[in-house]
Amino acid sequence: MIVTVGNTKGGVGKTTLAVNLAIGLSRRGQDVLLIDGDEKQHTALDFTELRMSNHPKAPSYTAVALHGSTIRTQVRQLAGRYAHIVIDVGGRDDGSLRAALVVSHLIIIPAPPRSFDLWGADQTADLVREARELNDKLRALAVLNGADVAGADNAAASGALHDLQGIEVSPHHLVRRKAYSDAASQGLSVLEYTNPNNREGSAKAREDFARLFESIFPPTSREKKIA
Repeated sequence: MIVTVGNTKGGVGKTTLAVNLAIGLSRRGQDVLLIDGDEKQHTALDFTELRMSNHPKAPSYTAVALHGSTIRTQVRQLAGRYAHIVIDVGGRDDGSLRAALVVSHLIIIPAPPRSFDLWGADQTADLVREARELNDKLRALAVLNGADVAGADNAAASGALHDLQGIEVSPHHLVRRKAYSDAASQGLSVLEYTNPNNREGSAKAREDFARLFESIFPPTSREKKIA
């Protein structure tokens, strides 16, 4: 499957979600290509270098930087070599995002429950509808990311996402938890990380992500659950 993680709004957790997806798939023994498509920052590549340096024996994936129309041409050439390709694009409407939409089976749109970030999801939905003129197989899934543990904001944001035409909304929210940033700072996925001072919080983060991950990539009869 070719999956893009994208939103025209920056700071919504795209790269964190993309690298966790790549690691989740690699933990299943899948050959995974992670494409860093952010022309201004290379956070996914920086994370991968940290991971390779700190955890050389951890489940691995291939990571490359591709931008603009090169994403479209290279993904078409490389698709047969990998079980899954995950594309992380920058938080803007640019050639990289548009090229990724043309070759993807799925775009995951992370959206925190805040008004400005929801506007980004709305703009991304417009791009999805345009891309479907060239890629009518493109599926779009909005994910409430950085959600509150409880409260009315989650429900209001989820309702706004459901109003977006042609966009599915995941029932699985990713709650805002420090475990994500703590894990990333060590080159780890939240699936691999335990904070000795907050084991419960780490476990909840793993459970949140595992539910979302397995709803997108259901395990086969030969594969174990990732968490």
